[in-house]
Amino acid sequence: MPSTEEAAARRPALRLRLAAALRRDPVLAALALLTPLLLLLAPLPARDWLRLPDWSTLEALAGLLVLTRAIEHSGYLQHAAILIVDRIRSLRGLALALASLSAALSTVLTNDVTLFLVVPLTVSIARVAAVPLSRLVIFEALAVNAGSMLTPVGNPQNLFLWHRSGLGMPAFIAQMLPATALLFALLCAAIFLAFPRRPVQLRLDEASARRDIGLLAFGALGLALFLLALHVHWALPAAVAVVVLAAGFARRALAEADWSLLAVIALMFLALGALAALPPVAAVLARLPLAQAWAAYWSGVIVAQGISNVPAAILLARDGVALPALAYGVNVGGFGLAIGSLANLIALRLAGGGAIYREFHRISLPFLLIAAVAVYALLP
Repeated sequence: MPSTEEAAARRPALRLRLAAALRRDPVLAALALLTPLLLLLAPLPARDWLRLPDWSTLEALAGLLVLTRAIEHSGYLQHAAILIVDRIRSLRGLALALASLSAALSTVLTNDVTLFLVVPLTVSIARVAAVPLSRLVIFEALAVNAGSMLTPVGNPQNLFLWHRSGLGMPAFIAQMLPATALLFALLCAAIFLAFPRRPVQLRLDEASARRDIGLLAFGALGLALFLLALHVHWALPAAVAVVVLAAGFARRALAEADWSLLAVIALMFLALGALAALPPVAAVLARLPLAQAWAAYWSGVIVAQGISNVPAAILLARDGVALPALAYGVNVGGFGLAIGSLANLIALRLAGGGAIYREFHRISLPFLLIAAVAVYALLP
């Protein structure tokens, strides 16, 4: 048991480490400063603050962080990266392949889960070949936002709006197909502009990695079982099981998981929930003529830029709203600012954060402007 003097000596060191972590992570630092202020200003009793985070999302992210890190550390992702680069020899072709894979997987695995699979693979590709990692990950984030728009299970806002609509799954997919196809076409055009058709070559001095089949088995089998547990709403026990098992079989993956991502997402839930509860914000939203398609669409696009697209869908989907237009709007709203979609924040964090946020907005904001106008012309 440490003495009182030892405990007192450790506190300054802990504060210094915390301050250094906040300096390295401006998003976490901004949320850490903003969230307490919003909670104090919002007319919410303190006992309701713990209801603001989506705990099932946080539990799912915890398990995914550990399991995908285990797969990454197994060495097999790097081996897969070598095979991909050896077969897709142009940078443009690689970008198109990764974006297409991301969009396709997101229709069934959800946008967030897809990024936990594709971004580590992209990071491994960047380790064995000279490719622009940040730009590839940015387009993967755009791709999952576009692809997940198609199906009810592609993202949380679709699932919520699908249940509200009363449509069958084929009817919902038919409703979302025109906008999804248009967004993916715009994405492919943007890739042609953003990536040259130059050859991609392996860096042979970095093209080898030790492979650990046990770590791969833990990560891959654990991931399959974990996704099944999420499907039956066992997120919490599954996440606890992953952490306990990782402590025995994959300690490095447990230690190196990006736990600060959980802090960012938790603070974001708190901040956005408090923001939506502020009386001026609630008053403006209450006056929106959401029964009209144009208002529902543009409200979804704009509100998502401030509070993210899932809370925007929940907040705006009141009785009488034009649901198809709102579904288009909140999905398009996932582009633009990084906060517009949780998938954006996950992708940027998995890629390392930092300067990637600036590059993301240089690409995503113009894409939002073009996409929002183009999709508006398709309003059902």
